[in-house]
Amino acid sequence: MTEYPQDVMQRFHGTPAQMAGALVREPPNGWRTLAIEDYDPAWADRYATVAASLREVLGGLVIEVDHVGSTAVPGLPAKPIIDIDLSVADADDEASYLPRLEGAGYWLVLREPWWHGHRMLVDAAEDVHLHIWPHGAPETVRHRLFRDWLRTHPEDRDLYGSTKRRLAGEVSRADYTLAKSDVIDDIFSRVFAGGRR
Repeated sequence: MTEYPQDVMQRFHGTPAQMAGALVREPPNGWRTLAIEDYDPAWADRYATVAASLREVLGGLVIEVDHVGSTAVPGLPAKPIIDIDLSVADADDEASYLPRLEGAGYWLVLREPWWHGHRMLVDAAEDVHLHIWPHGAPETVRHRLFRDWLRTHPEDRDLYGSTKRRLAGEVSRADYTLAKSDVIDDIFSRVFAGGRR
C-alpha cells in the first residue's frame, strides 16, 4: 500500500469567513445553473487546445498543467466545464501571471491563499475553470489521484456519476459541491487504501 502525506489524505474545508472572502468579483453566469451532461469526447480536445494556449501565454512560468475534474474522466457525466490545474512557482505572485492571463481573456474569480495559495480564473467563454496552484500543492495530487482512480475503476466512476445526476435534481447550485462530499470521501477511502502512485 502506498503511503500518502496527511495533507494529501485530508480534504481541506475553508471556514465560512474564508469562503465568503474568497470571491473577487461577480461569479460567472454559469454558476447560476446546474446542468450535468453525458460525457463528451470533445472535452479532451478542448483541454488540449487550452493547455497549449496556456503554455504559449505563460511560457516558462508553467511547471505543470493537468486536465482534472469530471470532464477528464471518459464516460463520466459532468458539467460542461473544463477544470485545469496549472502549477507555477508561486501562486501568490499574481503579478507574474495574472496580467498575461487577463490579456488572454481570463478573469480572476476566486483568491484563496489559505487553501494552498489557490486562485481560480474563468475564460471569456466560461467553459474553462483555471486553477492556479504553487508547485507541489497537495490538492493537485488529490485531483490527479481522484481522476486516475475514476478512469480505472468503472464502478466508482458510475457511483460518482449517478450521485452527481441525483444531486443535480435535489440541491441548489450553491449546495452541489458540498453535497458530493460524502461520496467523494467514500471513493478516496478506497484510493488511499489500495491506490498506487
